[in-house]
Amino acid sequence: MANSANKVRNPWRDLRVLPRELWILAGATIINRVGMMALPFLTLYLTEHLRFSAGDAGLVLSSYGLGALLTSPLAGRLSDHFGPLRIMRLSLLLSGVLMLFFPFVQRFAAIMAVAFLWAVVSEAFRPASMSVISDWVEPQRRKAAFALNRLAINLGMSIGPAAGGFIATLSFTALFWIDGATSILAGLVLVLAALRPVVPKAAPLAGAAPARDATPRGNVFTDRKFLYFLAALFPVIVVFFQHNSTLPLFIVRNLHLSESDYGLLFAINTVLIILIEVPLNTSMSRWSHHHALSLSCLLWGIGFGMLTFATNMAGAAASVAIWTFGEMILFPGAAAYVSEVAPAERRGVYMGIYQMSFSLAFILAPWLGTQVLEHFGAPYLWSGALGLGCLAAVMMWRIESPTIAVNG
Repeated sequence: MANSANKVRNPWRDLRVLPRELWILAGATIINRVGMMALPFLTLYLTEHLRFSAGDAGLVLSSYGLGALLTSPLAGRLSDHFGPLRIMRLSLLLSGVLMLFFPFVQRFAAIMAVAFLWAVVSEAFRPASMSVISDWVEPQRRKAAFALNRLAINLGMSIGPAAGGFIATLSFTALFWIDGATSILAGLVLVLAALRPVVPKAAPLAGAAPARDATPRGNVFTDRKFLYFLAALFPVIVVFFQHNSTLPLFIVRNLHLSESDYGLLFAINTVLIILIEVPLNTSMSRWSHHHALSLSCLLWGIGFGMLTFATNMAGAAASVAIWTFGEMILFPGAAAYVSEVAPAERRGVYMGIYQMSFSLAFILAPWLGTQVLEHFGAPYLWSGALGLGCLAAVMMWRIESPTIAVNG
């Protein structure tokens, strides 16, 4: 009883026992995310600074999404063969160099090409990092490990986009230079730090009960349980990617707020995550995957759907607060689910395909959202977001729980 009470009073306790490698990775992630200013403000950079149309800006973001789509499964496979650390280091260093040169590209076709290349090098980091986190810790500590990773991401994001909103009012070009410099610095941290190399685990971990479906699967695309999960996830991540495509346009054009106000909304999102995500997920640790993920999708839909009635900063902030709760539940839960259903020796591939679903949504969401916003108006856009969130919630209710059980 005393131990249970201890866990309730101190939801951060699981983070203290994580290996030093995860803390070094968290430090590099904070550095990288502090400077992450270019992508959140790319739509505004293209429309307000270069004077492209909203539709053209959506196409550039879709080009980025296409690059990420092609990269994710390849990066996952390369992580399994060459080790995720190498992929992560190269991703940070190359994307940093590319960001330094991005402002010199002015023609639309060239920007489309550079956005595609940017995605290829930068998005390789995600499946590799998720794979290395899964391999550095035992299964029962993976939720804590993913929570630490998201805590690092959002500590950085609480500074980067908020500062970016003010920097954008002075110089959009500076956003890219700061982004590039911090990416290079984060890459150097991972290069210089003495990190334990990762060897994919083909054998079951000690203390793990045999799984009914633990035999290696030859092709991830025949894993029906995993594919259904991705289908259930897809509608809500289409909604998710409105936050850096149509949401900034809505904030500036429809609500007549400033770029700095959009940066402050980002800060609300990240500060809530920093303060609440770990305790929230600790308190929900006994929830089944389908209960938690269904609730998260519903909160996403309601949060964005509220923008139909927003008329000022307060309404936009309330919307952000609600869908942030959905985000805090969805992303750690989804990553933990994938790490549990994936065979250990193919975890990089599974994480790559999981990340590919985000890339596919990134291709569709900006184009679809900007088209609806321009041709039909904001009420149709945000009502559609509510519908997609509800659809994802219903589908998540039917996902099957992983069959891997861990003793203790």
